[in-house]
Amino acid sequence: MDIELHYMETGSGEPLILLHGNGEDSTYFEHQIAYFESDYRVIAVDSRGHGKSPRGTAPLTLGQFVRDLADFMDRIGIDSAHILGFSDGANVALMFALEYPERVRSLVLNGGNLFPDGLTEQTRREIDEEYQEALAAGDQGQLDLLRLMIDEPQIDPLSLAALRMPVLVIAGTDDMIEERHTRFIAESIPDARLAFVEGTHFVASENPDVFNREIGKFLGECQHCL
Repeated sequence: MDIELHYMETGSGEPLILLHGNGEDSTYFEHQIAYFESDYRVIAVDSRGHGKSPRGTAPLTLGQFVRDLADFMDRIGIDSAHILGFSDGANVALMFALEYPERVRSLVLNGGNLFPDGLTEQTRREIDEEYQEALAAGDQGQLDLLRLMIDEPQIDPLSLAALRMPVLVIAGTDDMIEERHTRFIAESIPDARLAFVEGTHFVASENPDVFNREIGKFLGECQHCL
């Protein structure tokens, strides 16, 4: 790994890794960190090129983020963890679980998508407009981030049938992910649970009390999954 990821760690117990979304950083999870630190070893990571983590020389792709997460867990000595991913972080978490299933005790997918068409039409239009603006401005950093949403992820729905860890798929009632797509993800994963929380794509920060209770109930029921 050409860089070291910045992270915040607090609490003790089974490890719970938090993966933020595109263009954000680990501070997005401030309400989750405060809520779960009494029961878990909470580790909130800044993805490559986000927050306080350096960009490095490797390509900015979700696949690279997956490799970064595996290397990061090796570096801090975690064999397996509960993983909660939001938005692009959910996509990374899902791809990681497919590639390293033995390293995932349980999986929470918040506002993830299998392919770009899982986003609402309005969201895709807004991303395209932002891309054109960044292209005109020559903003390479912004272009790299927007490409992640325009071109990725590309996850085969049939591959989800192989997942065996407990999975919770959770989204906002007014999410930027199509509701039918969120339901499709849950239906494609054996025994996955599905929950919708009042709010937009950003329910973890907008409606943290309800969101955290849903996550806490799920995690509490799958303690010692491995």
